[in-house]
Amino acid sequence: MATFDDVVRLCEHLPEVSVSTSYATPALKVRDKAFCRLWGERDRSKRDVGDAEVLVVFCEIDEKEFLLKESDGSIFTAPHYDGHGAVLIRLGDVEEELLASLLFESYLLRAPASIRRQFPDS
Repeated sequence: MATFDDVVRLCEHLPEVSVSTSYATPALKVRDKAFCRLWGERDRSKRDVGDAEVLVVFCEIDEKEFLLKESDGSIFTAPHYDGHGAVLIRLGDVEEELLASLLFESYLLRAPASIRRQFPDS
């Protein structure tokens, strides 16, 4: 069962990551650009997720359907994200290895080119 503290731990080794807020919820940013954030009360009230911690991460738009289909239910979406390269993750249900992979992909999508060049194999 992951928490936002685990999200921070999984990303703390990445260059120029900072803990911040986005839309008044905890977020991680790379050079002041959010690459993940927790859903707040307002977000959760639009979708029946109870008190589950839900994390928004970015993905390639053409990869989104694959992630949703192959997920064990820990990855989902909401109408607000239709047409956007973003998925939602139930932190309490996701495997840590998958979470780390999704966070890294989101980080690379939002990082400037000067940082992405530090990861030539990605």
